[in-house]
Amino acid sequence: MKAVLFDVDFTLIYPGARFDAEGYEAFGRQHGLSVDRARFQDAVAAAAPELEVGTDPTYRPEMFVRYVRRLFEEMGGGGPGLDACAREVYDEWAACRHFSLYDDVRPVLEQLHARGLRLGLVSNTHRCLDTFRSHFELDPFIAAGVSSSDHGYMKPHPSIFEAALEALEVDAGDAVMVGDSLSHDVGGARTVGMHAVLLDRTGEATDTPPEVPVITTLRALADVV
Repeated sequence: MKAVLFDVDFTLIYPGARFDAEGYEAFGRQHGLSVDRARFQDAVAAAAPELEVGTDPTYRPEMFVRYVRRLFEEMGGGGPGLDACAREVYDEWAACRHFSLYDDVRPVLEQLHARGLRLGLVSNTHRCLDTFRSHFELDPFIAAGVSSSDHGYMKPHPSIFEAALEALEVDAGDAVMVGDSLSHDVGGARTVGMHAVLLDRTGEATDTPPEVPVITTLRALADVV
């Protein structure tokens, strides 16, 4: 193996209080929306299908804004300020200051980099990945990154993986993709001939192909790469 590609959100970083139940309540309040924060977890689950890429892999901000709208609606929020509120949440999601690195990220990146592996990012995001690397001081480890907003297509579209492989100058068969989505990360990578590892931090993954390693922490990655 010559390269490891990583998903970003919920693989390397997780959102802070700005995007928890109270955070969404605060977003809503700023736009005149009244929501029931006790319904937050159920709302997240109900809105999740809005993020499925479907048959059109083109990067579309509207898809993510629609997800946020649905989340607010499931929490009981509605009214003339809903669209502006959803757009603000979408914009704020790109700000690195609202996120933290998982504890296992830096030591694992250091370990893999020391082994001579080329490390890259492939993310369905509008976050600037150069800013991401700088903010979290990952520049010494991450050689390249491709975001769907810059590339134009989202995972699992083959071209976004191919662009990342080209940037790292490695063949698909010499690279592995690590991410938390079975469809976007694992499925997309395997389509282009890459290896894949599912990162299941919650331990709740089901229907994973037997040939795909499943890990619950990045610290286990060295054993499968």
